[in-house]
Amino acid sequence: MTEPVSAAPGEPAEAPPRAATARVLLVHGDAKDLLAHVAEGSVELAYLDPPFAVGARFRTRDGDDAYDDVWSSFDAYLAWLEARIAVVRAALAANGTMWLHLDQRAVHEAKVLCDRVFGRRAFFGEVIWAPGNGSKARRGPGATHQTLLLYARGDAPTWNGRDPSLRAPFAETSVKMHFTNKDDDGRAYRERAIGGKTYRYYEDEGRALGSVWSDCPAMAANTPLRAESTGYPTQKPLKLLDRIVRASSSPGGTVLDPFCGSGTTLHAAAALGRRAIGVDVGARAIGVVEARLAKATIACDVVRRVDAAPLPAPP
Repeated sequence: MTEPVSAAPGEPAEAPPRAATARVLLVHGDAKDLLAHVAEGSVELAYLDPPFAVGARFRTRDGDDAYDDVWSSFDAYLAWLEARIAVVRAALAANGTMWLHLDQRAVHEAKVLCDRVFGRRAFFGEVIWAPGNGSKARRGPGATHQTLLLYARGDAPTWNGRDPSLRAPFAETSVKMHFTNKDDDGRAYRERAIGGKTYRYYEDEGRALGSVWSDCPAMAANTPLRAESTGYPTQKPLKLLDRIVRASSSPGGTVLDPFCGSGTTLHAAAALGRRAIGVDVGARAIGVVEARLAKATIACDVVRRVDAAPLPAPP
């Protein structure tokens, strides 16, 4: 993808608003029922981190049951996943995007079912996330990455590609060789002619990050992230979700996580001024998220299984 002809100066990172002003709805329930709490066509970003078909039961660091990832068959797993992806698609706005996070166990079959639910032309790309845990395989190339599939509801999904979180510095050699021009403000740039048009690239904006992300280390791999840990299994790092929220949503937009687990998506979305809706079938997950958001002073409304209150309308 080429840059616009007239590139604006690099955009500063968004400053998180005061967390107490954020609106978060946390629903204890099944993702297939989320339309009881989320209006159809209202969600700008849906991030899905479902069970990966691992074939195991997961517990928290304290030994409590977290979630069950054991299936009678792989076909049963795919049918379960497809039903919930279909509901998520219905919740997406015209500019909405779904990010489906899986690994090698199911991502290829999931791509086929997403093509079926959304239509193959709705495929918006993929991100390869390398969490840095290393390989544990004894045979063959061990998987050291996970895959996020992106599907758009309409023809113009939100994509904030100029956000600094989606940029990386140009290589020093490239800067010296190519960024030899300066504009009236003293900013170094290069120009390239492509298809009869001239495109300008500013050195201080950096290059597009691309589809391989190796700079968001996993929770278990890095001691410095332990302060971020909730003890919930398979928790994703806040940096990863911060980048996803910045990429595919706008301030004031609605972010949905129908398998919200430890609440990383809700935390990231609220801190960036988005409205967030999290759903999880596990009672332990709901408790973990409540405690996490309270610690971060993020206001949260909770719908228990006996409740059916929808998210209040934006002011």
